[in-house]
Amino acid sequence: MKIAIDCADLDYNRIDGTRVYIKNMLDWFGSFDSESAFYLYHKRNFNKALRPVLYQNYIDRKIPYPWWWTQTRFAYELRAEHPHKCWMPIQQIPFIGPKKTKYIVTIHDLAFKIFSGHFPQKDILKLNFFTETAIRHADKIIAISQSTKKDILKFYPKTREDKIIVIHHGFDPKLFSKKISSDKLLSVLKKHKIANSENEHRYLLYVGAIQPRKNLPTLLKAFEIIKRKEEFNDIKLVFAGEPAWLSEKIIQKIDDSSFTHDIIRTGKVDFMDLACLYQEAEIFVYPSLYEGFGIPILEAFASEVPVVIADNSSLSEVGGDAVMKFSSLDDHELARILQNILKRRTMKEKMVKRGLERIKRFSWEKCAKNTLLAIKEA
Repeated sequence: MKIAIDCADLDYNRIDGTRVYIKNMLDWFGSFDSESAFYLYHKRNFNKALRPVLYQNYIDRKIPYPWWWTQTRFAYELRAEHPHKCWMPIQQIPFIGPKKTKYIVTIHDLAFKIFSGHFPQKDILKLNFFTETAIRHADKIIAISQSTKKDILKFYPKTREDKIIVIHHGFDPKLFSKKISSDKLLSVLKKHKIANSENEHRYLLYVGAIQPRKNLPTLLKAFEIIKRKEEFNDIKLVFAGEPAWLSEKIIQKIDDSSFTHDIIRTGKVDFMDLACLYQEAEIFVYPSLYEGFGIPILEAFASEVPVVIADNSSLSEVGGDAVMKFSSLDDHELARILQNILKRRTMKEKMVKRGLERIKRFSWEKCAKNTLLAIKEA
């Protein structure tokens, strides 16, 4: 069987959940199926951090083209190769690809439908057009959570429910469950100016892009509330991630905070540094207004860190009973929860234990096996 895959997202410099997902699927597909030919289409060199394992039955097709690559050069290559299946791990399919090819598309989220004001207008137009076309014409739709499936059926009510399969994401246990030496941990904390010594690094951690949908002002306000109490005056707040679209006002709020000297923005972080930041955090906080899945929740569980999430979208689906939840815009409720966890070691230990149980339900291996099955059976 010939299986074509759009891997162009793995060429980009910025790393996000979608790109981590694509890489991990490719890392596993070849171990499950040595008979099929997998055609990996992309535009430039793979980002070194996202470069997948290249099995013998992987055909690496690097084909540059300046305009609308997916709808032009990629579509042309599909018509030349005539694959049996084409997996689109992004919310788009080629309009003029070969008709006999079966198309499987992964829909990550419909945030642009619910929080349109949190996206640049030009992106809204593209996302609406490409997502609707992909959902309408795909032979099979993979939703990464029940929440995403529910949103697909809500916003595209003509979609047949039996066309959608839910396949949850996973996490990397080799990286995030690994016990890291104290010397390495301290060196990473010093590198990011979080600590100067072993006894000086209590911090709350957020991992992800800096952009409006992530609801970072609510986390910032909660942090400011607890910082005003003497027992928490040593706590810091770490934002581990790069600025994304419409991030300027958020960064300005951080810079204007009375406690800005205790707030660290790391910018881009490599995977090893990220594992260190998780392991040394007091609490991982995920205040996002909406997520299709939320891989950082699993990474924090694996790192044995208590997790606090906003109670919305897929976050509760992923976190289950292993997390503490707050109403998305209630900074005072979030502050109360954070204080309780910081004060009560037994609560922290129970949350860590529940998190370790919870992650047994998720793995990239399981995700890849089910994804490949969905592709081949479409």
